[in-house]
Amino acid sequence: MNLIVNGDAESGPGGSADPVADVNGWDVWEGAPALVAYSLGGGYPTASDPGPAARGSRFFSGGNSPRTTLVQDVALPAHGRTGRQAVDAGRVRYTLAGWLGGYAAQEDGARLSVEFRDGRGTPVALSVLGPVTAAERRSRTALLERTASAAVPPGARSARVLLVFTRSGGTSNDGYADAVSLTLTAIAKPSGGHQ
Repeated sequence: MNLIVNGDAESGPGGSADPVADVNGWDVWEGAPALVAYSLGGGYPTASDPGPAARGSRFFSGGNSPRTTLVQDVALPAHGRTGRQAVDAGRVRYTLAGWLGGYAAQEDGARLSVEFRDGRGTPVALSVLGPVTAAERRSRTALLERTASAAVPPGARSARVLLVFTRSGGTSNDGYADAVSLTLTAIAKPSGGHQ
């Protein structure tokens, strides 16, 4: 189950290249993102450009701000197979994933990170994806998948997800992101007996 709300830019206002003040599920810390429709054209990613196979109708862009930052604070499950007891025993893995990209040969980009925090809000681990460079995209407009997976650090109780779009030139912030997810999986206990 994806712990990130509206990681696919499908919910709430948007659909054009115009920046929006609010994004469902996210806090806008700086700048103003745009939730752009794949059908918009005009140089923006389309359904035929590289990107998620199961893409919806929209993706995130940085709008026209030099830097746009979206934040989401996620409470980790208290109980169950990925709850606190399992986390503290080192038996829960997380996977952070997202499709990140940009426009043509420009170096505008998107960075996705997750910072795990303990019960006092102190950071205990950080994982960062992106940005995807123009060279990695072969100087074409595209979104490429990036993932990171590791054990959730014992003591972690929440996760802060950051989506940062940075403009390197031009007037539009053409850092793009879609299909952003944070998932937890339980690791089976080692079986007893002889090795």
